Amino acid sequence: MKNIKQKFIGILTCCLISSTVWSQHQIDNTKIVKVLSFNILHGKTMKGDFNLDIIAKVIIDANPDFVALQEVDYKTNRAKKYDLVTELGWRTKMAPIYGRAMYYDGGEYGEGVLSKHTFLSTRNVSLPYIPGDEPRAALEITTVLPSKDTISFIGTHLDHLKLETNKIMQAKEINKVFSSNKYPTILAGDLNAEPNSNTMNILESFWTVSYDKNNPQPTFSSENPTKKIDYVLFYPKHRWKVLKRETICDAIASDHCAYLVTLQLLD
Repeated sequence: MKNIKQKFIGILTCCLISSTVWSQHQIDNTKIVKVLSFNILHGKTMKGDFNLDIIAKVIIDANPDFVALQEVDYKTNRAKKYDLVTELGWRTKMAPIYGRAMYYDGGEYGEGVLSKHTFLSTRNVSLPYIPGDEPRAALEITTVLPSKDTISFIGTHLDHLKLETNKIMQAKEINKVFSSNKYPTILAGDLNAEPNSNTMNILESFWTVSYDKNNPQPTFSSENPTKKIDYVLFYPKHRWKVLKRETICDAIASDHCAYLVTLQLLD
């Protein structure tokens, strides 16, 4: 009888140890964050028409928690006086916010963010540029995840010129402004810079990139992607883990592939 009890206790102990080890490897779904960066070409599809439903479908199918939208028009003539980020928020059932980079074509042009979660706070940061060139901005939201963790999410679009002067100034400003963030932060957007460029080296002095440096999935153009210029980065390094990365290349919705990254917020 004693031997039977000892065997039972031994089996029970093994089961408890196995259960503990298994539970430690479980992922807390409330801490999973799916982030999409998507340059939407001011709402114009590659067919040359204006069809927000095609753009919205890319977002809906990706099912992200946060979206950084670039080339977002606000009531411009070319966008038929639509507020693009609000229209996409309505179509995707996400909370929208817009940040102006400049006045343009009877309206405005800048950044958009879509979120599954409400905003604690928001701010739109103007980025430096050479007078006469195109202004740029970084739009930030701070929100609370289902896990009750507070995080910040930033969407931006750096200068498109081949000469890196503006991009370098903008990267330095982003590092300067957001390095004082008190919450774990994600930065996403069309950075118009390829891996190992001066611009990316400056950003990577502070931020951690999500892409695989041995296989940097190209994001431009959507029809024949050959360059990586769209990114998701995060800070601090020890608070985030990359679970999955994916490029979504819809050759009609935009000239850019959307870039989807799944992150886990670590304790």
